[in-house]
Amino acid sequence: MDKVKIFGVEIFNITNEECENILRKFLNTTKLNRIYTPNTEIVMAARRDEKLKDLVNSADLVLCDGIGLIYASKMRKKPLKERVTGFDTSIKLLELADEKKLNLYFLGGKEGVAKDAKEKVEEKYKNLKVVGYHNGYFASKIDNKTDTSEEQKIIEEINQKNVDIIFVGFGFPRQEKWIDANKDYLKAKVIIGNGGVLDILSGRANRAPDIFIKLGLEWFYRLIKNPSRIKRQIDLPKFLLAVLKDKNSVE
Repeated sequence: MDKVKIFGVEIFNITNEECENILRKFLNTTKLNRIYTPNTEIVMAARRDEKLKDLVNSADLVLCDGIGLIYASKMRKKPLKERVTGFDTSIKLLELADEKKLNLYFLGGKEGVAKDAKEKVEEKYKNLKVVGYHNGYFASKIDNKTDTSEEQKIIEEINQKNVDIIFVGFGFPRQEKWIDANKDYLKAKVIIGNGGVLDILSGRANRAPDIFIKLGLEWFYRLIKNPSRIKRQIDLPKFLLAVLKDKNSVE
């Protein structure tokens, strides 16, 4: 599979159509396939932390979630084919699950978010089943907690309910660390770290309007809606400046 490295993060150079083909292959396997969805903020974090970079690169599919990654690849004449977002990929997984009558598990969000997401999803997609859900607030071994009995119950529930697809929405890097720590204990075919997707599916948050998405300004819409994100969004101009300064930033 062709990849474009941006500050060492190995982004799969695929279209949304090619992504669907990969997802179909994943769903025909018996192993757990991990999907991570880096944007510019995540790439900058990985640039600063070698362990995070290795963690992201260990996935079976690494998507180009951020428009900044598209800009960077074009600036350095190694263009990525298309932006393939975690949200769109999550929706495609729901469509495939509906087509194939698969089981899902929703893990993440505040209390009630995953439950609401289950109800909304099952109302829209009649053939799939969300066979379990849990909020994202529990003691985990990745936090070096001694009592991880609740976490163990979640894993046991997933394994007992014949789950095919797991959505993990803790935000970066917690969701990626959790997936990596538990990859050998979970029985499923696909697991995706998809941040705030459960909030959107639950109806508690909205995705940016189409015009913002088409113009590559989804980040700006989120900033308008939540000005406190400015500290995080500052990574975008820093990222583009760093790409300009480093001729080896994109390979």
